[in-house]
Amino acid sequence: MSDSETWRKSSYTGGGQGNACVEIAARTAHIAIRDSKVPTGAILAFPTGSFTTFIDALKPAAPPTTTFARLDT
Repeated sequence: MSDSETWRKSSYTGGGQGNACVEIAARTAHIAIRDSKVPTGAILAFPTGSFTTFIDALKPAAPPTTTFARLDT
């Protein structure tokens, strides 16, 4: 991917100084991700249809729901 492509910074930057974030560039055939602190570094690219699956896998799982039996006294 070239520098002329449009990169957008993630809206979630994590804790600290806000410097733990990524940038993405959307294209017709793929979505690319790079470290915003190292824009000339490695790029991770996904086919467009796989990007949502990747993001969903990064989200924390919902806490398990515990069902308690009712005890009649």
